[in-house]
Amino acid sequence: MSTLSSRSRAGAFTRGAVTMRAALVGLAATLAACSPTSGPWAPGARDLKLSGATQTGPAEGETIGTGAVKISLIVPLTGPSGPSSVGASLLNAAKLAYADSGANDVTILVKDDRSTPSGAAAATQAAINEGAEVILGPVFGAGVKEASRVARSANKPMIAFSTDSSAAGRGSYLLSFPVEGYVDRGVSFASQHGKKSIAALVPENDYGTLAMAQFQQSAATYGIRVPVIERYKPGAPGESVKRLAAARDQFDALFIPEQAEQMQAVSKELVANGIDSKKVQIFGTGLWNDARTLSLPALQGAWFTAPENAGFNAFAQRYKAKYGSDPARVATLAYDAVSLAIALSRSQGSQRYSESVLTNPSGFNGADGVFRFKPDGGNERGLSVLEIGGGSAKIISPAPRNFTGNGA
Repeated sequence: MSTLSSRSRAGAFTRGAVTMRAALVGLAATLAACSPTSGPWAPGARDLKLSGATQTGPAEGETIGTGAVKISLIVPLTGPSGPSSVGASLLNAAKLAYADSGANDVTILVKDDRSTPSGAAAATQAAINEGAEVILGPVFGAGVKEASRVARSANKPMIAFSTDSSAAGRGSYLLSFPVEGYVDRGVSFASQHGKKSIAALVPENDYGTLAMAQFQQSAATYGIRVPVIERYKPGAPGESVKRLAAARDQFDALFIPEQAEQMQAVSKELVANGIDSKKVQIFGTGLWNDARTLSLPALQGAWFTAPENAGFNAFAQRYKAKYGSDPARVATLAYDAVSLAIALSRSQGSQRYSESVLTNPSGFNGADGVFRFKPDGGNERGLSVLEIGGGSAKIISPAPRNFTGNGA
């Protein structure tokens, strides 16, 4: 694995993964436990929603740096209710990445998409008109789709931050935490640990539908039997859990792709019906990387998949030291995107943002671990498996450090 030094303008791009400056924020060599980050911005939660803030965005047309290579950062600095704390956090993270790069190779053209699809399209066109070679952002799925249309017509690649996998496409890559990756890692791990028959308890919402589709696909891939899938209206899992309890002898694991704020009601019903991780292995997705899930009775011993937090925690400490506030959980996406764009500008010459470079199968290493882009615009991430117990979660299967192993 090569290392792109923040002090070197040339850098190295070998057959191994490109290690960006983002990977050097203090990632621990060995991780025995994890303290999940609480709050609604856990990776993979959903496509983001705006949050009000007292911070103000930049003036229209702000630039960062004066380097020859122009890249654009499109983020929701404003929305219907005013300035966005998420947009401000993404922008701050981009500035931190630029400062950490240690040299003035690029100019970042900052654009506000105003949290609308039309605003994303207009921002993209403006950035292209100003010479941007690659578009970083936007955040919201609908905006990514409109921005992609503009970027594609100009033959410019995009690295966007949406979790909406339908927004991905050739030349439009998603640097995010799609539910599909969480689900596949969880089912794979369960299979490797002897689980043969997995039931699913799935909320009737978009996230649940995406998770269920991937669950069924992964189960087929790993030879897992799926005896029953119960769906329920969010907040009302009771009847579905009762039906699961009646079929208890048909499965040895239970998959629940539910968000943290809804898991208290789910846990209550599971306990009432005699289902918990002492009797059947329960597992979920990165939505459980939240303090609200860790003391729930039914989930003691449950598993969930998530990026390891050491890299984010180190990033967050440095961010707070510089800006005096905590970053949004998704701020690492802007940090990693800018770090990658700068790293490639130093090492790849005129091919720096070509499809062959961006889809290098060895991938890249960022604040949230190793990742790689797929030709269809999706991504794969190295994820860990954690086990809940006693109000905390510990890593029981580390995230892979490269794409030659599965981290199991």
